[in-house]
Amino acid sequence: EEGGSGRRAAPARFVRCLYAVGFLDLFGVSMVVPLMNHHIKSLGASHTVAGIIGSLYGVMQLFSSTFVGCWSDIVGRRYSLLACILLSTLGYFLLGNSTTVFLFALSRVPVGIFKHTLSISKALLSDLVSERERPLVMGRFNAASGVGFILGPVVGGYLAEFEGGFYQTSFICASIFLLNGGLVWMLPWSEENTSGRDHYQDKGTNNCSGKSHHDLHLKSASSRAVTNSNFFQSPWVQVATMLKKIKGIACSNLWDVLLVRFLMSIAILLYYSNFTLALEERFEVKPLFAGYLMSYSSALGVLAGCLLGPITRLYGHNTYRLLMHSSTFTCTLILLYASAPSIWMVILSSTFLAFSTTIGRTCTTDLELTVGGNEASGTLLGVGQSVTSVGRIIAPLLSGIAQEFSPCGPPSLAVGLALLAVVIMNANKQKYHSHGSVKLKNQ
Repeated sequence: EEGGSGRRAAPARFVRCLYAVGFLDLFGVSMVVPLMNHHIKSLGASHTVAGIIGSLYGVMQLFSSTFVGCWSDIVGRRYSLLACILLSTLGYFLLGNSTTVFLFALSRVPVGIFKHTLSISKALLSDLVSERERPLVMGRFNAASGVGFILGPVVGGYLAEFEGGFYQTSFICASIFLLNGGLVWMLPWSEENTSGRDHYQDKGTNNCSGKSHHDLHLKSASSRAVTNSNFFQSPWVQVATMLKKIKGIACSNLWDVLLVRFLMSIAILLYYSNFTLALEERFEVKPLFAGYLMSYSSALGVLAGCLLGPITRLYGHNTYRLLMHSSTFTCTLILLYASAPSIWMVILSSTFLAFSTTIGRTCTTDLELTVGGNEASGTLLGVGQSVTSVGRIIAPLLSGIAQEFSPCGPPSLAVGLALLAVVIMNANKQKYHSHGSVKLKNQ
């Protein structure tokens, strides 16, 4: 136990600080986002203009997520995370001064490009922990973020009742991001560099050989040396390195994992796309009840994140098999919702769907990192976010077309897409014999 108990405790403290960063991030964002549509209309914008600004934000997120994630691989997590937090702070500060539609649109630019703090935080967690511990740590991070997502709209809705409430909420959100920047700056980075992954490697896999630890130490040290030197390289060299990394991901055998992520994200978005309206038409329940049901599902999703550790151990840390089973369960539950004869069946399906979707999201992220390798974890997470962003663009269009036929049209289409994802996973399961043995074929 070289380094003593203080050194052993450093990674755990580092990880807990990142949990706090995730919580504060989504808490601040979820305070503001539900109020934005009402605010931009109060500034005199039409529905079309509001929709265009919202779409532009989604497009910026689509193209920037891969590049920002790749940039974090090059310059290091600390500098990239601080830059994203501070520029997002600027965006929300501008939002708090948005007295015109132009200022509102301008405030969305830095946030649209640099609001990838959660992805970089996940990449940093992936750098810190072993593969066996990663699903547990990612699940807890998602759970902490989910708590912020549950509490944020309540606080934001309360503040909106006061005069100038939107501006106050935006300034509070900017202050929260500034606090996050302070947390990231004060993290024990030197201790993380010396003992981060080793702590979790020892905790999760006691049978790891001394040679593996030595190789891991050398790899980590060389990686930090490259990162520190790359931060001072010219922007052109950084861009060239980013494009090379992105090309490597594009030419890898990640296509099936990314396709499954794409199909399942559209399926889940279709499920929620007309949830409130469908419940009102099918069962004559008020929108308030649908809101309570969605909050209930979010709370269960947080609980599911905390249970990922025991579940992954039950599956012997075979992430692919767990993802296939959770996706199959999700497909079945959406089918149950689409054909539900009563509201009680909807409540039942929503209860278990919160667990299956949370497990599925975490397993997809973990599998992307396992297949792609930790050396480009920021790029991998950025590509995954881009895939999800494409789903967010496509899902509303598919939902609108499906609703022309039936209120159950969107979830019925979601069942088909989820089933296709399960078929793809089943066809490629021979590639993934175990969680720990998945590697890129081209490496």
